[in-house]
Amino acid sequence: MALLALGINHKTAPVEVRERVAFAPEKLAQALHEARLHARLSEVAILSTCNRTELYCSTTELEGSRALLEWLGRYHGLDVDELQRCSYAYWDDEAVRHMMRVACGLDSLVLGEPQILGQLKSAFSVSQAEGLVSVELGRLFRSTFSVAKNVRTQTAIGQNPVSVAYAAVSLAQHIFADLGKSRALLIGAGETIELVARHLKRAGVQQITVANRTLARALSVAEEFNGRAIELGQIPDELPQTDILIASTASQLPILGKGAVEAALKKRKHRPIFMVDIAVPRDIEPQVGELNDVYLYTVDDLKEVIEENQRERQSAARDAEGIIETGTLEYMRRLRELDAVDTLTLLRQSAHETAAQELEKAMRMLANGKPAEDVLQRFAHGLTNKLLHQPTVQLRQASAEGREELLQLVQELYQLTPPDHSGS
Repeated sequence: MALLALGINHKTAPVEVRERVAFAPEKLAQALHEARLHARLSEVAILSTCNRTELYCSTTELEGSRALLEWLGRYHGLDVDELQRCSYAYWDDEAVRHMMRVACGLDSLVLGEPQILGQLKSAFSVSQAEGLVSVELGRLFRSTFSVAKNVRTQTAIGQNPVSVAYAAVSLAQHIFADLGKSRALLIGAGETIELVARHLKRAGVQQITVANRTLARALSVAEEFNGRAIELGQIPDELPQTDILIASTASQLPILGKGAVEAALKKRKHRPIFMVDIAVPRDIEPQVGELNDVYLYTVDDLKEVIEENQRERQSAARDAEGIIETGTLEYMRRLRELDAVDTLTLLRQSAHETAAQELEKAMRMLANGKPAEDVLQRFAHGLTNKLLHQPTVQLRQASAEGREELLQLVQELYQLTPPDHSGS
């Protein structure tokens, strides 16, 4: 049985191809069964995210990667040769290593991002529910999750923010001890603000207000996070209740000026306001940063944080690679040990059968009145000859054919010291 990891990702395929190869969640179960049938797989799981689509399989088919690509092409209506050019296939220990790197976020667009581990666990769960993960893949997934846990607990791979949105929220956590008691005002309603809102929600912020030039768009974002929506003209009225303000619009002129912030600070009795201006050009007048009780950061400030954190993550990634390599070697060692189990079982079964046959002869001899000492000697002699007959024949043949490695292997197995024929 061989392990195979086949797929495409953000490094090998443009988004136009990745979109077409993605699997809709509601169709994943059916796709799993089709893949198993058409590519003659023993087990299969599919990981499908915005940045990658990967199939993890156990198979006895040495040409399994081509068969799987052909099925993938037919399923999504893609040319197989085109798919081949932007895909990769890893076998056995390389498949194990790749899967562990994916789970730890080392193969992600954002180094060390944690979401991929949850997505991988979901892929395992779906395949398991369909009865398409058994011994081989089940063992691999569990080992992968264990290695990923070790990487998270033993390195700093996920502790330092490397996105603008996450960095902004992380800075807020340094200013306010308990974000659950803080009120946030987000200016803008684009993708960055959506991501900021998501991070704020995860950090415990319960009260989020979204201000935008178009109220309908502000409502669309706010509703997702149980927040409020206001128009830009209402920002001065909202400021006195705001602890965290993050702005990211496409405006060519500042939206928030020094005067409005000064007025809000008086009403707040100088309770601090944390502000992050992610926009370029800036949404907040630079003079706002001169005010006492205002902590104002720009996108350049965040970039410095992100670059430093990226360097720290890269250092942690090197430690993670070491844990993954150890995990891969340990997994493959256990796999080879399990491969020996069947052979050892057959060997023991054969020895027991031979012993039973010789014991039956001995019992008959005793029943016929033969002396016990003679019977035991004949039993020991017969059992030794039977156990060693076939190995002796094979070793003689191996020696005649010059296969010295087999003789050396037997000497190692039985810890034999060959006689010295040097004549000294």
